[in-house]
Amino acid sequence: MCQEHGFGCCHALHRRDFMSAMGLSALAVNPGFLSFTSLAAAETASPPAPPRVRAVFLRPNQDRYWMGWPGAAYHPREREAELIKIMTDAAKNLGIDLQVTAKPIPDRNGVKKLLAECKQSPPDGILVTVGSLGPDYWPEANYFVAEKGDLPAVVFSPMGTSFTGHLQKTRSAKRTFVAATQDIDWLRTALRMFHTMHAMKNTRLCIINGDKTEDRVLDLLGTTLHFIPLKRWAEELSRTETTAEVRAMADALKKQAKKIVEPKPQDITNAAKNYFVAKKILAAENCHGISLNCLGLVSDRLIPCPPCMAWQMLNDEGSVGCCECDLNAVITLRLCSLLLGRPGFQQDPAPNTVQNTFMGAHCSAPTRLRGFDQPPEPQILRSHSESDIGVSPQVLWPIGEPVTVMQFEGPTKMILGTGKVLANIDTPPAGGCRTSVELALDGVADTRDCKGFHQLFVLGKHDHLLKAYCQLAGIEVVPLA
Repeated sequence: MCQEHGFGCCHALHRRDFMSAMGLSALAVNPGFLSFTSLAAAETASPPAPPRVRAVFLRPNQDRYWMGWPGAAYHPREREAELIKIMTDAAKNLGIDLQVTAKPIPDRNGVKKLLAECKQSPPDGILVTVGSLGPDYWPEANYFVAEKGDLPAVVFSPMGTSFTGHLQKTRSAKRTFVAATQDIDWLRTALRMFHTMHAMKNTRLCIINGDKTEDRVLDLLGTTLHFIPLKRWAEELSRTETTAEVRAMADALKKQAKKIVEPKPQDITNAAKNYFVAKKILAAENCHGISLNCLGLVSDRLIPCPPCMAWQMLNDEGSVGCCECDLNAVITLRLCSLLLGRPGFQQDPAPNTVQNTFMGAHCSAPTRLRGFDQPPEPQILRSHSESDIGVSPQVLWPIGEPVTVMQFEGPTKMILGTGKVLANIDTPPAGGCRTSVELALDGVADTRDCKGFHQLFVLGKHDHLLKAYCQLAGIEVVPLA
């Protein structure tokens, strides 16, 4: 049954765009096309207008400094030229309308003028680089942050422009993240955060359940949940024929599997059909991702195969395939894809009280755990555990590598924790779902205290980036336990 958890309601044409332009049919006639799934078009919905981001510099309008940080050996105009190039390249890659004011803002009058411009024509975000440790510039940065209102702002302080004391007044400022670092390439991350906020605001996620067609817009995020009747999926699936593209996808699934245990050839064909049904509905409903009351359809024997493999392929290509109409999970999967550039694994949490570890299992799991443009992890094709029909993946996670655990708890809170992979669990002898992963969690005294359900496991340690994003987006971070 469906469970509504939580809140109830580059380059001009990079490779991924090229694969999108080719179209699915051209890919499907190649039996090996699934090796490029992550480069195929993830976005089915119409793209929104690009986000507009302003970038300004707060410092004395002079070519050289004398004494004090960043020092006379520091050349501000040369450094700013580097920063502008980094931002310009990143904006081009992300599709951001970046508006850079190269002339530095030297005083309070300049800051007031900037505030007036932002009020008259609000950008989607602003990036303020502080270029001097001098006594006149952090007060101006603090003034701007205090007066900007809800405008999302990143204050960038490259090494040599701040001490501990300078960073205190802005550390908990509304919709503001202060990035003090020696890594000037971090500016790419700042722009990616602005891009992600804009994309989340313009995201449409198709929720297939019930008997109504309606839209709900989430507070803060601005994401639209587009509900359509549950019968739509079964009807579309019944009309889907075994075309050459379906057969090619089924063949590729078989060839890429490390092993096939329960599924028969017709099961794998049915699994391939589910993917084409998902893409058809996404295109028709102008949505970026999908969640289905899949357990209800399987329980009532209305479909011959659960959509586990379709969800895997959607998540591997940067879209969203989400189980059980979990609204928290569907928006978390979307954020993970946009911000972290890799898919998350939606799982059912099962604390191990003997070892104080955290086991998570589900019958759908992505394979592109290291990133959409990285090789897939190995998988075994199994049946759907709870029904023993169809096809579900057993994805083998890399032992010993770090993992981030994340989940929205309603649109205004984010549960967040970290750990590492201890083991992959086989079913049988264990019960539960086919992809089953055991984690050792960081700083959790008792794994029974872990919050949430269907939290994502994401390969890699991403907690610092997620905290920065949440600070910028106005999302409260809640510890996993």
